[in-house]
Amino acid sequence: MKRLFLLGLLILATASTYAGGYRVSLQGQRSLAMGHTGVAVVNNAELAFFNPAGLVYLENKINAAVGVSAVFSDVVWQNEQYGEFARTDSPVGTPFYAYFSYKLSDKFTLGFAAYTPYGSSVEWPTDWAGSHLINNIDLKAIYVQALASYKISDKLSVGAGPIYVNGSVNFNRNLSRNLTDLEGNRSNVTVEAKGVHAFGWSAGLMYSPIDSLRIGVNYRSEITMKAEDGSADFMNVPNSPLTPFNDTTFDAELPLPAELTVGLSYQLNEKWLFAFDYNRTFWDTYESLDLDFADPNIPDSKNPRNYKNSSIYRLGLQYTANETFQLRAGYYFDQSPVQSGYFAPETPRNDSNNFTGGLSINVTDKFAIDAAFLYSRFEEVDESYDYYQENGQNVSFGGTYKSSAFVPGLGVTIKI
Repeated sequence: MKRLFLLGLLILATASTYAGGYRVSLQGQRSLAMGHTGVAVVNNAELAFFNPAGLVYLENKINAAVGVSAVFSDVVWQNEQYGEFARTDSPVGTPFYAYFSYKLSDKFTLGFAAYTPYGSSVEWPTDWAGSHLINNIDLKAIYVQALASYKISDKLSVGAGPIYVNGSVNFNRNLSRNLTDLEGNRSNVTVEAKGVHAFGWSAGLMYSPIDSLRIGVNYRSEITMKAEDGSADFMNVPNSPLTPFNDTTFDAELPLPAELTVGLSYQLNEKWLFAFDYNRTFWDTYESLDLDFADPNIPDSKNPRNYKNSSIYRLGLQYTANETFQLRAGYYFDQSPVQSGYFAPETPRNDSNNFTGGLSINVTDKFAIDAAFLYSRFEEVDESYDYYQENGQNVSFGGTYKSSAFVPGLGVTIKI
């Protein structure tokens, strides 16, 4: 039972990096189409997320960018030894973003950002072989950020702002591999936490040693999410002193790791722009999750995860065909922070190759339509989760996972 609470809260804890088991980057259609590069690209108000230091270089007094994506994910699990097979049937996720900047002067710009970078759902078939670990999960997380950007000189600028995060999670799994009530219904529990919130900050720098080259740096602080008085509702539990599963509440503190992104963009000529970003996520801070249960019959638990730091390498190209059309393409390689033996089916991901593309249509000089797509292909992996316990013993659950995701997106850019 302790593992159940861990897994449900784990998804919320990793909300800064994952979307229902996938690391999909969806913080702007223009940036996404270029491999989700952006820390050194001055393009539109998407800079509010990628590097607020660049907002001061936007030419117009008012800039806005709004968009939404549709996440279609697919995970297949198979254990050839026992002839078992399962495939997720997850609803379509719809993460969004909204960015705004206002130029107060040539040197000073204010900004605002609201986005849902990691909100999605995963649903496995009823009573599949891993139902003691997860049946389904629904995660929502909204990030809100106020920003300020200051131009120190024509070549150097800085930007920063506080981050507010509000999230919720609903998670269900069976209590064990075989426990049922008298009618044969599987005993299960639903864990829910709402209104989980925390604060953090981000800061960036942008430098242009020459007109055609920009260098950017952006840092996001570690954030600790505090879940207080979350609920756990038990269903189909047999009436027995051996199964004292009473509805209860819990508290937990959940670390969100810090991130550092560095990159550059180079204007090859009037038509071609090249960008490269390197992202490092400091996942080694996530060693375990401690849970404090209100019911004294449920012992507090300490659950190891032992994540490792991970990197993402991003490449992007932009081609300006004419005043109306801009074409984009990109690629990025995403390393998984999950180590062998900790591969749980609520985050069934491994290293991935990600391919992106898209375009912008400038309807007028003040309004543009932005479209992008992402295809993520995760490397096939034969792995296990070795820390689920029954009767005081670790019970391993493993198999072969094949995962992929396709994400089309649409947005608009407004300049006044």
